[in-house]
Amino acid sequence: MIMPTPEQARSGTRRRTSLRAAGLRPVQIWVPDTTRPGFADECHRQSLTVARADNADEGLLELLDDVLADLEDKPI
Repeated sequence: MIMPTPEQARSGTRRRTSLRAAGLRPVQIWVPDTTRPGFADECHRQSLTVARADNADEGLLELLDDVLADLEDKPI
Protein backbone atom coordinates (compact mmCIF):
# COMPACT_ATOMS: atom_id res chain seq x y z
CA MET A 1 0.00 0.00 0.00
CA ILE A 2 1.33 3.43 -0.93
CA MET A 3 1.31 5.83 1.99
CA PRO A 4 0.03 9.36 1.32
CA THR A 5 2.45 12.22 1.65
CA PRO A 6 1.85 14.55 4.63
CA GLU A 7 0.36 17.12 2.25
CA GLN A 8 -2.06 14.56 0.80
CA ALA A 9 -3.04 13.44 4.29
CA ARG A 10 -3.77 17.02 5.39
CA SER A 11 -5.69 17.70 2.20
CA GLY A 12 -7.79 14.58 2.76
CA THR A 13 -8.52 15.64 6.33
CA ARG A 14 -9.61 19.09 5.14
CA ARG A 15 -11.82 17.51 2.49
CA ARG A 16 -13.44 15.15 5.00
CA THR A 17 -13.97 18.02 7.44
CA SER A 18 -15.59 20.06 4.67
CA LEU A 19 -17.86 17.22 3.67
CA ARG A 20 -18.90 16.60 7.28
CA ALA A 21 -19.66 20.32 7.66
CA ALA A 22 -21.93 19.98 4.62
CA GLY A 23 -23.92 17.34 6.51
CA LEU A 24 -22.37 14.28 4.85
CA ARG A 25 -20.78 11.26 6.48
CA PRO A 26 -18.58 8.46 5.16
CA VAL A 27 -19.99 4.99 4.67
CA GLN A 28 -18.46 1.67 3.76
CA ILE A 29 -20.22 -0.44 1.15
CA TRP A 30 -19.43 -4.10 0.62
CA VAL A 31 -19.95 -5.35 -2.91
CA PRO A 32 -19.57 -8.80 -4.46
CA ASP A 33 -16.05 -9.78 -5.48
CA THR A 34 -16.30 -9.95 -9.26
CA THR A 35 -12.95 -11.75 -9.47
CA ARG A 36 -14.14 -14.65 -7.31
CA PRO A 37 -14.38 -18.00 -9.08
CA GLY A 38 -18.00 -18.78 -9.93
CA PHE A 39 -19.13 -15.14 -9.89
CA ALA A 40 -20.15 -15.10 -13.58
CA ASP A 41 -21.95 -18.44 -13.21
CA GLU A 42 -23.91 -17.13 -10.22
CA CYS A 43 -24.85 -13.97 -12.14
CA HIS A 44 -26.09 -16.11 -15.00
CA ARG A 45 -28.09 -18.36 -12.65
CA GLN A 46 -29.75 -15.35 -11.02
CA SER A 47 -30.55 -13.70 -14.34
CA LEU A 48 -32.24 -16.89 -15.55
CA THR A 49 -34.29 -17.00 -12.34
CA VAL A 50 -35.44 -13.42 -12.88
CA ALA A 51 -36.21 -14.04 -16.57
CA ARG A 52 -38.33 -17.09 -15.69
CA ALA A 53 -40.22 -15.10 -13.06
CA ASP A 54 -40.81 -12.26 -15.53
CA ASN A 55 -42.11 -14.68 -18.17
CA ALA A 56 -44.49 -16.22 -15.64
CA ASP A 57 -45.97 -12.83 -14.69
CA GLU A 58 -48.80 -12.28 -17.16
CA GLY A 59 -49.45 -8.70 -16.07
CA LEU A 60 -45.84 -7.53 -16.29
CA LEU A 61 -45.73 -6.90 -20.04
CA GLU A 62 -49.05 -5.05 -19.88
CA LEU A 63 -47.73 -2.89 -17.03
CA LEU A 64 -44.51 -2.14 -18.92
CA ASP A 65 -46.45 -1.26 -22.07
CA ASP A 66 -48.69 1.10 -20.05
CA VAL A 67 -45.68 2.82 -18.46
CA LEU A 68 -43.95 3.19 -21.84
CA ALA A 69 -47.10 4.66 -23.39
CA ASP A 70 -47.37 7.09 -20.49
CA LEU A 71 -43.76 8.18 -20.98
CA GLU A 72 -44.26 8.65 -24.71
CA ASP A 73 -47.16 11.03 -24.00
CA LYS A 74 -44.99 13.35 -21.90
CA PRO A 75 -42.54 15.86 -23.40
CA ILE A 76 -38.94 15.58 -22.29
